[in-house]
Amino acid sequence: IAANGKVELCAFKDGRWLRLSGTLVNDDRREAKVSMLDAYPGLKKMYSPDDGNTQVLYFKNAEAVLFSFGAPPVTVKF
Repeated sequence: IAANGKVELCAFKDGRWLRLSGTLVNDDRREAKVSMLDAYPGLKKMYSPDDGNTQVLYFKNAEAVLFSFGAPPVTVKF
């Protein structure tokens, strides 16, 4: 991902598909790391915002496509 941030995730549940694609970008802000660790407090035992080992990524130029059998796909860009 560091060499090429273009990624795609696919998921399937109950006859519905999700395909999420875009470019992952590193967010080095301390506030982003604190927010992520606050959202997942179990990780605070292993990581801190200042340890140099905590990384937060966000999608840029992302597109989500939702598929359901028998229905046209729905595309959301963000």
